Amino acid sequence: MLSKRALKIEASEIRKAFDLARSLKDPIDLSIGQPDFEVPDVIKNAAIDSIKQGFNRYVTTQGIPELRDKLIQRFTQRFGFAPGGLMVTSGVAGAIVLCLMVILEDGDEVVITDPYFAMYKHIIHITGGLARYADTYPDFKLKREAFERVITPRTKAIIITTPSNPTGTVYSRDEIMLVVDICKKNNLLLISDEVYRTFVYDTEVESAVKYYEKTLLADGFSKAYGMPGWRMGYAAGPTELIERMAILQQWSFICAPGPFQKAGIVALDTDMSAVIKEFHRRRDIVYETLKPKFNLVKPQGAFYVFPQAPGNNGSEFVKKAAQNNVLIVPGRAFSEQNTHFRISYATSEVKLRRGLEILLKLA
Repeated sequence: MLSKRALKIEASEIRKAFDLARSLKDPIDLSIGQPDFEVPDVIKNAAIDSIKQGFNRYVTTQGIPELRDKLIQRFTQRFGFAPGGLMVTSGVAGAIVLCLMVILEDGDEVVITDPYFAMYKHIIHITGGLARYADTYPDFKLKREAFERVITPRTKAIIITTPSNPTGTVYSRDEIMLVVDICKKNNLLLISDEVYRTFVYDTEVESAVKYYEKTLLADGFSKAYGMPGWRMGYAAGPTELIERMAILQQWSFICAPGPFQKAGIVALDTDMSAVIKEFHRRRDIVYETLKPKFNLVKPQGAFYVFPQAPGNNGSEFVKKAAQNNVLIVPGRAFSEQNTHFRISYATSEVKLRRGLEILLKLA
């Protein structure tokens, strides 16, 4: 009864952590990859007002004009030119699903960095493609030979995430230009997932959009404004690609939630600098606490760190942590290797310090 595509999809290791959390009494949860701050009241009120005013029906597939216009304006200010097309999507996940459904034939290949955001390889398989992996271990930097080793005549696209989930890496201009050069030589689409762009601490985010016209920018509101459950994202890129994605959205997601699109207009003018400053501080706490006993790369963005597990066995270390009431995620959720584990520091400082102390003892 089930399709081969469906059988390729594995249960999420992250969701398993959620299930485990329910079985523990007051766990120290360092697994959840979502902001721990509330949506600012001004944004909440905009959504509530929209609902009360009856803005609860379907809206234009591409997004309400007021939000799209504002997003196009911000895009133009950032890059110095307007996008070929821009549409509002049901989260960044919705943008990537639509894009891959539009560009892939059965058996086409998509290259993703390893480690990767857990969703990527499964979406590629669902949409008929095959995932290929460009190894970035041990420093999580982009390497030309790693990409060239896995590119074939069936390759259609490369996906990069900056800042990265799970490593917190922010790619340099040289790394971005390296991938751009590879895409140009092989006529590939470059998908740049920048949903964590707000959370950057020691550098700035370089975007391939500035350097390569065949780039799809996927971004959204979930992380920056603490609203992952509102499913608000957008995609900007080549005109023909966005047009086809919009047609497909008519027959699938239909549209992103209307009231939250109204709130998105207000969100774009909301100052989140205090939140970013707090996450910067937590990043420093995590890195400085763990570095004496763990091999880890200092993250420059997002709210994750990806240390190497003692004994190079991420799953075993995660089990030990759970036995001590600390929830973390094994590296195999984000990688073809199982040597690391992911910590999310999107939690209170009190819980964070308690959890780190236990992990140090286990190490």
